[in-house]
Amino acid sequence: MTEGKPTHSPVDRPTVNLALTGASGAPYGLRLLQCLLAAGCRVHFMISKAAQVVVATETDLSLPGSPDAMQAFLSEHYGAAPDQLLVFGREDWFAPPASGSGSRAPLVICPCSTGTLSALATGASNNLIERAGDVALKERRPLILVPREAPYSEVHLDNMLRLTRMGAVIMPASPGFYHHPESVADMVDFIVARILDHLGLPQDLMPRWGAERVSRKLAGQSKPKTD
Repeated sequence: MTEGKPTHSPVDRPTVNLALTGASGAPYGLRLLQCLLAAGCRVHFMISKAAQVVVATETDLSLPGSPDAMQAFLSEHYGAAPDQLLVFGREDWFAPPASGSGSRAPLVICPCSTGTLSALATGASNNLIERAGDVALKERRPLILVPREAPYSEVHLDNMLRLTRMGAVIMPASPGFYHHPESVADMVDFIVARILDHLGLPQDLMPRWGAERVSRKLAGQSKPKTD
């Protein structure tokens, strides 16, 4: 499920750590947040200062500055259940994503700036987002990074290669066109659907590749044979 009421009770609700950093592509991160909440996940949300500027530039949202105010705003905006969305500040070192002894949750950084790529590749932990990435790597937890830059320099490519070798999944925000998108929202959903797939969460944003072909073959098999 990616729309409508949450599908999990508070007891069995899966947790996902989600961070937005200062690359272009804020609609990807916000749409992912919406889908995670609609799927019933608890979301630990982090956002950099640069990402807040990007959100204001690329969307109609103007996010409050303080974590508590942002949490209230986003919870109301996306219809989150009580305590389903928790927003943590950039230096909240007691937040669950800051320690390996915190909740064992995957981390998605979407969009992921090239500066964040560099910090993660070199082990920097100058803020909560970087520390959360460092924890995900050292604890061998799922880490999905969604860079959005063009072109990539040798530095960017080298950092992505290093992170891939460490176990991260590099998923550039490069939507496909074989599903015949009719809007920017369709292109955003292409990437969000791929992220949800990698998180093991059900999604109906995009049809499965080959699903139509399988349906036609099954329909053909069900028809009675004629002489």
